[in-house]
Amino acid sequence: MTTSRIPGFYDMPLQERRAKLAEAAPLTPPELAPWTSGGLTPEAADHMIENVVGLHSLPLGIALNFIVNGREALVPMAIEEPSVVAGASFMAKLARAGGGFTATTSEPHMIGQMQVLDLENVHLAQLSILEHKTELLDEADAVDPVLKKFGGGARNLEVRVIAESHIGPFLVVHLIYDVRDAMGANAVNTACERLAPRIEAITGGRVHLRILSNLADHRLARARCTIPVKELEFAAQDSVLRHSGEKIRDESVGRDNISTYSGEKVRDGIIEAWAFAASDPYRAATHNKGIMNGVDAVVIATGNDWRAIEAGAHAYAARSGKYTSLSTWGKDKDGNLVGTLEMPMAVGIVGGATKVHPAAQAAVKLMGAKTASELAEIIVSVGLAQNMAALRALATEGIQRGHMSLHARQVAIAAGAEGELIEKVASQMVLERIVRIDRAEEILKSLSGK
Repeated sequence: MTTSRIPGFYDMPLQERRAKLAEAAPLTPPELAPWTSGGLTPEAADHMIENVVGLHSLPLGIALNFIVNGREALVPMAIEEPSVVAGASFMAKLARAGGGFTATTSEPHMIGQMQVLDLENVHLAQLSILEHKTELLDEADAVDPVLKKFGGGARNLEVRVIAESHIGPFLVVHLIYDVRDAMGANAVNTACERLAPRIEAITGGRVHLRILSNLADHRLARARCTIPVKELEFAAQDSVLRHSGEKIRDESVGRDNISTYSGEKVRDGIIEAWAFAASDPYRAATHNKGIMNGVDAVVIATGNDWRAIEAGAHAYAARSGKYTSLSTWGKDKDGNLVGTLEMPMAVGIVGGATKVHPAAQAAVKLMGAKTASELAEIIVSVGLAQNMAALRALATEGIQRGHMSLHARQVAIAAGAEGELIEKVASQMVLERIVRIDRAEEILKSLSGK
């Protein structure tokens, strides 16, 4: 990839955007085609899920300006919510001044759970399983020879006693399984199925559930960034947030409406907003939703399981017994803004929809992700960027001002605006700070003379 900086991308017609994308990334026109045709036929969809009647589309945008571990990355995002792609792109632009995002992942270890019931003595059964740990791991290791060939397989066996429950005490056996570049659900579930009879024979109990856990806390992704404080300075006024993350002035607005924010003020406002989320679960839920706006959009675009990622993220946020922020924000010794994000990230580039859906294949290739770990590193970086975008907006202009202009276009279309009238109606509503369909209809009527 040449660069993820494509100035003026927002203002280009659709065809020119695709051409610029093809120039910047190793994608041919046929590889980009799934993004214009929908990427999936109803016939192909019929083989993916049950009771298929058609297809459902989401807008696909490209987040610009990302540098992850020193490598340029153009990031596809499938999402219906306005301002997300713009926010992530603009924050990535600020992060470039500090070297971009540094991201790491732990080994791709997933957890398979087996629930062991009907035990006379749970503690004795626990010891018995641990005494047979080596042979159980050897048996699990032999389940998937292809995965083992690529370095995956069984890694550990953990046994927990659930002392109190609605059905009394029981055991939970955790099989820790390295799934390499797969998400891993099928491999882990198959391995648990294989081990169940052996565990029953060893314990004299009954293995009931045997299923993957989506709290993938052995498979974490981490990202951090440093934003030079001077990059956080900006002057805000009634304006339109562009998809490039830049603002355009409305000359009809007087300079009295301009607010100037110093870098220190923005930095401190972001840290204060984060502290709210770190301390209060009601705020943390919305704070983490902002992170997932970025994360989910990339996960969906690449054909991965966004429900699993959501479940793991929110469970991880509550791992201390109190639901809190997934991210942290502070300042370094030079006064620069520093952000970090750590969360489970069970994504794959082999198997599942990622290998079946042409649009997902194009998304992975666009990012240049050669491994599941590289994909996870990009995704967690997008989550951190989107979190910073939301905190910056909240700490300065308020979340609505940036969001309003993009939402206004949707309202204008819903009111019946077409072509150039969409922007005219939307701009007028933003200027008035009244974004409602009834007002859009009134403006449209006056502009069209009907």
